[in-house]
Amino acid sequence: MYGEVGVINMNNQMNNSGNGQVNQSVNSGINSINTPVNNNEENKQSGKVMPKAAQKNPKYTENWLPLKAISNGIMYNNRNEMITGVKIQPRNIFILDQVSMDNALIGLMNFYNTIDFEFWLVVADRPVDIAVYQAELQVLYNKNQDQRIRKLISQDMQKGEYFINNDVVDTEYFILFKEKNGELLQKRLRNLINSLASAGLVASQTSNDDLRMIIDNFLNGGKKYESGGVMPI
Repeated sequence: MYGEVGVINMNNQMNNSGNGQVNQSVNSGINSINTPVNNNEENKQSGKVMPKAAQKNPKYTENWLPLKAISNGIMYNNRNEMITGVKIQPRNIFILDQVSMDNALIGLMNFYNTIDFEFWLVVADRPVDIAVYQAELQVLYNKNQDQRIRKLISQDMQKGEYFINNDVVDTEYFILFKEKNGELLQKRLRNLINSLASAGLVASQTSNDDLRMIIDNFLNGGKKYESGGVMPI
């Protein structure tokens, strides 16, 4: 779906929560619907702080996000945590020979086994922006008088219109994590990039634009993404 975000929350550490915690969570959710509660008091007890933007104007979903800033490829929340990660360039291993494909899968398995902290595997759709390319084609079309060349350019422009009208997207892949210690955060980033390189994958730290795109996709409910701003509910 256009602008859809898929998130998998993964933790390689032992989790002994069990079914009781799940049932308790469900029951508390039901009680919160049926029973009036004091949100401010509840937030104080749980240690959660309502964002100031939500206190002033709760109309927009983005005002409820516990984020203070996005800078240098890192999101800062109101719990003094930093959220960042790596963006992974996709690679089609199924066109490789069997030995190369097996080695790639083994390398990826070894990579996951080296992660000893909680992380999120995020799959997000970024709209294909070819507006500049279309404008350049139009200029080139106007300059050329050769009908054969104009026909070729016109065909490319029609293909571009197909991309725009059919919501064609690029699927992008991220691994995100959160950390309070700046040195440990940078160390984990380096380890992720180097370990992915050993598995035959190219990765780089998320940019500010990457993080905003993930948030915008999430807030728009997998229906639409508008570059440069978050759409209100």
